[in-house]
Formats: sequence, C-alpha cells, structure tokens
Amino acid sequence: MTTTLITGASSGLGAEMARQLAARGEDLALCARRTDRLEELRSEILAAHPGRRVALRTLDVTDPEQVPVVFEELRAELGGLDRVVVNAGLGKGAPLGTGQAAANRETATTNFLGALAQTEAAMEVFRAQRSGHLVMVSSMSAMRGMPKSMTTYAATKIGAAFLAEGLRTELHGTELGRSVDVTVLYPGYIASEMNEQVAQQTPLMVSTEKGVRAMVAAIEKRADSACVPALPWAPLSVVMKHAPLGVLKRLL
Repeated sequence: MTTTLITGASSGLGAEMARQLAARGEDLALCARRTDRLEELRSEILAAHPGRRVALRTLDVTDPEQVPVVFEELRAELGGLDRVVVNAGLGKGAPLGTGQAAANRETATTNFLGALAQTEAAMEVFRAQRSGHLVMVSSMSAMRGMPKSMTTYAATKIGAAFLAEGLRTELHGTELGRSVDVTVLYPGYIASEMNEQVAQQTPLMVSTEKGVRAMVAAIEKRADSACVPALPWAPLSVVMKHAPLGVLKRLL
C-alpha cells in the first residue's frame, strides 16, 4: 500500500490527484491552508473508497518551521510516507518594475521557498526511511523565461525543478539513490482555479481530470521528468527552449 502526501490539496490539481490516487488504492496525507475544503475532499474520497486512509493537516508552506512538523506528524500517523508531491503554489504576478512587487514576492516565496521547505522535509523523512519518491510539480513555463505577469512565476518553477534535478544528481549512483526516486512534472494548460482566465484564451487547455490523469501516469511510472499531457507539450517544449526570441513572443 502506497502512502502519498500532497500539498496544496484543497483544490485544482492537488485535489484531483488525491481523487485519482485514492482510486488506485493509495492512502493519502493531504495538506492545505483551507481545512474546510480538505474535510470535504476527504468525505468525498472515503464515500467512493471506504478502505482508504486519509489524514489531513493545515499547512502554510511559507512557514519553514511548520512544514517539517506537519510532515513528521503525517508520517507518524500513517506509519510512513512513500511519496511526497510538492504541489502547493501561487500564480500571482505582474510585469517587473510596475509597482506590484508584493505580488511577485508572494509568488516567489510560496513557489520557491515553499518548495524548498517541502523538499527539505520530505528528504528528512526519506533519508530516515531509506526510501521514498519526491514529485516536484513545475510548469511548462519553466522551459523559457516568460514575459510580463508570468516572469516571476516561470522563474520560480525552473527554480523548483532545479531543486529536484540537483537532488537527483546528488543521489545518482549512491545507495540511497537506488531507493529514492525524483520526478519533475511540467504541466501544460490544465484547467484549475489558478488559470481560470487563461482557459478563455487558449485552445490547448485540457480538463482537470484529463490533465491530472497524465500527471498520475508519470508519477506511477516514476519518470525522471515528464511534460504533461505529452501531446502537445513534449514537442512544444523543444520549440519553447530553442525558438528564436521573436518566434517565441509570437507564440506567447
């Protein structure tokens, strides 16, 4: 029986991951700031899958002292954590130098420093257990520096991805590396509360259920990295990385 901890699980991708992983037989440790939504999600999951165990905790990932305490509480309650999905994030942002630095700082704090705190806490558990699976939810925006309101968000997402990539490099060829896996997910346009406005502007948006199904498939395969859904995002990742700047701006 696999036990998976998911942060940012009260809505969007995190909540749908919880539903789909529960359907696959996994026990869950769910964290978010909005406990009322977590309670509703737990009731929904247990109604559909009475045999599952679902533990809940309130968690603000920007509190570096709270994160390891919550992770350890959940590990103790469930008897271990096989997987941690670093999912909590914000999509706020504004063009640099336009007087809205607070929004950019909030996104940077949550998406990068929060991811760092979660990774630290997860690896403390995994090192003690001598096993585990870290899943970092990045973004297709991490493929290239993004303009305007996306600039800070994209920078945080490549930073989070590099935390995971650096960890994989450290573990490669070691005894611990044979029992601890690291996966980085690069979601494209998947419907969620964070991108409701984007949904009206692009034909590439897929439903939350379909997008998360691709994420869960990559997680279960323990892929090193995956653009999800693979089509069109795997080929588009090459374009995003290597297209001349003028071409990229027209695509965006």
